Amino acid sequence: MPQTIHEPKGNEEKRYSQTETPLLAADNLSVCYGKVEVLKDINIEIWPEEVVCLIGANGAGKTTFIRAVSGLAPVVAGQIRFAGHDLRKLPSYQIARLQIAHIPQGRQIIPDLTVRGNLEIGSYQFYRSNHKKVLQIMEKEFERFPILGERQNQIAASLSGGEQQMLAISRALMMEPRFLMMDEPSLGLAPFIVEEIFKSIWHLHESGITILLVEQNATLALAIAHRGYVLQNGKVFINGTSEELLSNPDVIKGYLGG
Repeated sequence: MPQTIHEPKGNEEKRYSQTETPLLAADNLSVCYGKVEVLKDINIEIWPEEVVCLIGANGAGKTTFIRAVSGLAPVVAGQIRFAGHDLRKLPSYQIARLQIAHIPQGRQIIPDLTVRGNLEIGSYQFYRSNHKKVLQIMEKEFERFPILGERQNQIAASLSGGEQQMLAISRALMMEPRFLMMDEPSLGLAPFIVEEIFKSIWHLHESGITILLVEQNATLALAIAHRGYVLQNGKVFINGTSEELLSNPDVIKGYLGG
């Protein structure tokens, strides 16, 4: 199934390599919760318009990395830079204003609000100053996921798991992100919904959004990504193009069911 999500990536990688600097760069990054070092001196680069995946077992540090980018995890050493900005010096709300969107694991929609209300919260930076723009972006999201348009006045808690994931994606897109981080978007969803979600992720890439995908299902992640990093015990174990990782014996044995 994953191989049908998009056409082979082919020569696209040459376009990324010509960029002078990465859009996001983590240099010698370490994160600790108390005395527990969750990330240990890792280096990760993501170039404009790439889809990059982080794969690894539970507890490897995948979620911690994107939380660190969002300013939600305690970085104790190293740097995270985004488009020339030192993210360690910024609170999380200012990081979001750099057009960095974070779709957390478990979706974390606001269950008591309607679909429309959740989307309006995603557009907080435009809501008061340019309500017309908010409505225009919302209409684009209803075109992307028609079921959300049909259920825009429905309480979010009553949606199915797949519909809630669509809502989480659309809520993040309401801020018109330049960089989108997604944490386990396939978690708990039926296979046909997963394929729809992953097709939408590829279409987002085609629109020019740079995407960091955290996904325990390595086969799915590598089917859609240009490059990947394998985290193991808080360190970068292997990194390379998707094709390289798909043929790597250690990745096949540890993460692809080989």
